[in-house]
Amino acid sequence: MTSPALDPLRLHVAHFAADALQAQGDWAIAELPRLADSECPVDDGSPLKAKVDAPRGPSRAAGDLTRRVRWRAVGSTRPVGGEHQIWLHLQADADVILQCQRCLRPLDEAVHVDRHFRFVADEETAAALDDEIEDEVLALPKTLNLRDLVEDEMLLALPLVPRHEVCPEVIPMQFGDVEEVEEKANPFASLALLRKDKDGDGGPDIV
Repeated sequence: MTSPALDPLRLHVAHFAADALQAQGDWAIAELPRLADSECPVDDGSPLKAKVDAPRGPSRAAGDLTRRVRWRAVGSTRPVGGEHQIWLHLQADADVILQCQRCLRPLDEAVHVDRHFRFVADEETAAALDDEIEDEVLALPKTLNLRDLVEDEMLLALPLVPRHEVCPEVIPMQFGDVEEVEEKANPFASLALLRKDKDGDGGPDIV
């Protein structure tokens, strides 16, 4: 069931899971500053040689509250070895506007997250289990900021090097430009390469 009293920015995970609650909603991409900053600048599209020393313009989400990140969270417990394990199933999706690293034009990208998190007593237990099982294991926080967790997961779900399948227009490049384009690979997505073979990635900010 869904409780209208739930605060997604200060979610009591243990209670949420014990009562098998669920919550859903949406946030503007502009409300997730790191995700917004990952988007293509508004003035994107000029040739690479004119953009090398130019400051990065505002993100597409800077003043746009219409494009949203939609999310849903479901809590549950699972009895294992006489104890009840705390679980959270998180889903999120959004359409973000990235910069194609081949033609430097805007690229529409549908980003989807579908992750299961298991919560344990402390960081030491989480670290030990994370090496042994495929599930994502986190230390149980006092409260969980779902918006931060959603943002973490969306960042890690971004493509490593955004590219059109077929670019609408290819910018003529000078020697050395290709290397510079490749260096703009998404730093958050590259972290996913260091993880085990899982459905997704992420980690919350806790208070």
